[in-house]
Order: sequence, then C-alpha cells, then structure tokens
Amino acid sequence: MLRDWGSWDSDFNAITARIRKQILAIVHDEGTHECIPMQGSGTFSVEAAIGTMVRRDGHVLVPVNGACCQRIARICRTMGRRLSTLDYPGDRTMRAEDIDAALQKDPSITHVAVIHCETGTGVLNPLEAIARVVASHGRGLIVDAMSSFGAIDIDARRVRFDAVIAASGKCLEGVPGRGFVIARREALAATEGNSQSLALDLHDQWQYMEKTTQWRFTPPTLWSPRSTRPCSSTWKRAAWLPAARATPAIASCWSTAWLPSGCAATWTAQCRFHHCHISRARKTFYQKVKARGYILYPGKLTEVETFRVGCIGHFGDAGIPGAVKAIAEVFAEMGVQSAACVA
Repeated sequence: MLRDWGSWDSDFNAITARIRKQILAIVHDEGTHECIPMQGSGTFSVEAAIGTMVRRDGHVLVPVNGACCQRIARICRTMGRRLSTLDYPGDRTMRAEDIDAALQKDPSITHVAVIHCETGTGVLNPLEAIARVVASHGRGLIVDAMSSFGAIDIDARRVRFDAVIAASGKCLEGVPGRGFVIARREALAATEGNSQSLALDLHDQWQYMEKTTQWRFTPPTLWSPRSTRPCSSTWKRAAWLPAARATPAIASCWSTAWLPSGCAATWTAQCRFHHCHISRARKTFYQKVKARGYILYPGKLTEVETFRVGCIGHFGDAGIPGAVKAIAEVFAEMGVQSAACVA
C-alpha cells in the first residue's frame, strides 16, 4: 500500500495478470471464462456487465427481493434495456419455478439478472437451481455475487452463467476500489458494440488487456498488489468461517428469526427493532455501539425497522461476542428489552 506503482509498468501488469488467474481459479475455471477487472465500486461492474452482455434490444428479467435487485432494475431502465420483474417480499428467496414460468411465458426475455446474496437483508437466493432453469431455456444469466463471492462456492463447471460480478471488498476482504466480471468467453466474444459507454465497455477492456496486458485507463494501483493475498486458496477456505457463528450468537441474545431457516447467508445478520422509540433513535444507537468499537450499518434497507450487522472477513471468534455484548449493553442503556434477529 505504501509503494507507488506505475500503471503501465511491466511488474504491475504481471500483478494484474496474476490476480485475473486467481479470480478465475475461485470459480474452478477450466479455460472457458475470462476475468475482466474494472475500476470503481461493484456497481460500476454491474452496470458494465449489463451494458455489455445484454444487447441494446435485449430484454432482462430481474427477480426482486431487496434493494440490490432494485438497483439492477434501475440500471436496466437507465440504459434503455427492456425490463421485466418478479417481485418477492424482502424476507423470501427467489423461486426457480417462478423464473421458469416467466421464461416460458415470454420468449422475448434474453437474460435473467439475479442477486446471489441480497446485501441489504442477507437473503441467499438459490443460484444453482436458477442457473439450471435459465440454461434449460437457452437464456443468458448475469449474477451479482458481491456479498457471496469468495465465501460461497460458485462453480463454473456446474453453474452456467454469462457473467458473475464481484468486487474487492466484502468476502474478498480487500481494499475497495475495483470490481471484476467473470464472463463466459463465448458469450463475451459476441458482445462487441453492445455497450453505450466507453469506460464501462467490458469487451473493449478485455480486448485491450489481451493485446497489451495493460488497463485502458488509470487503474487503482494501490489496491492491486494488496489483492493477491486474499485470493489465495488458504484464505478462501478459512477467512469467512468465524463469521458463520455470528448469527447464532446474535440470535441467542434476542428472540425470534425473521428470515426462514435456510434463507439467510451467515455473514449479514439483521435484527428487528421491537420498540418504535429505538427506531426513532437509530442514530444514537449507532453512535453508542460505535463508541464501543463496532460499526453497524446506520440505515435500513428493509420495509420493517431493522439494523444490520455485517460480519464478513477474517476477524476471528473474539469479534462476535464483543459485538453482541456491545449491542446488548446499548439496548439496556436505551431501555430496550428485546429485539428479533432477522438472519
């Protein structure tokens, strides 16, 4: 992080090439896919994937059960792609059967765009079942895996997708600033001219990297060297496992679960406020927990009053009891007697 890198230097280009191979290894690539890194947050890469992989007269089906799904729908509208949605409550997973019915009903749909793990609530959608349905209809699948990539196995040998999108933060435990798209090479090769953007054109970025080993535009040079360690197989096996214990620990302090069993990922716990005065004092609650050394998500992304505890990364077992203790202390201080764990 403290070393300055030349963005067109051969050593830096070698690092980029190595990272691309490491990312592909996470999905068990057997030479059929490409990793295209992109500057910016994960949403930049989501928009790049939709704008590149979906032709301009394409039709995207977006199952919606959270804020991240709504963002994908908004991207489709903004980019002028035809859009259909399947709407679900925020505490329910997408159903492959519903997607199957929608694809049977409307042959004009060219792509399905899904969130693997809905960041706002922790709902984990059934990716493999959805992928089988989409593949059976011969449509393209675009997967936003921001909150699952590196923690839940996505095996390209079993899951047919046109694009899987993730970023340097969250489960890869890296410095924010770069996203990447893992694209099926056959699908990617057919996308020239689809993008309405120069900077977000995945096909152009891929072709330029293949020809020159360089980025088209200035990359986040300080991030890239740092990313080589989290992509290792040792990290991938171990880093998120302590976080899997967070949900039971939080649930043990309070009463009931909002998400049905098997519906939630283990690295986003969401708790419901039972008392209206605590929801009105959300900022105070956040500041008091922060003062004890733990930062929660200060807003809410569900329709009910909740707060979110993100527990991604290799922070060790000690972090979970400490966070639970801090939250319980603040609840006691603010006169809250119970809260329900969402995930």
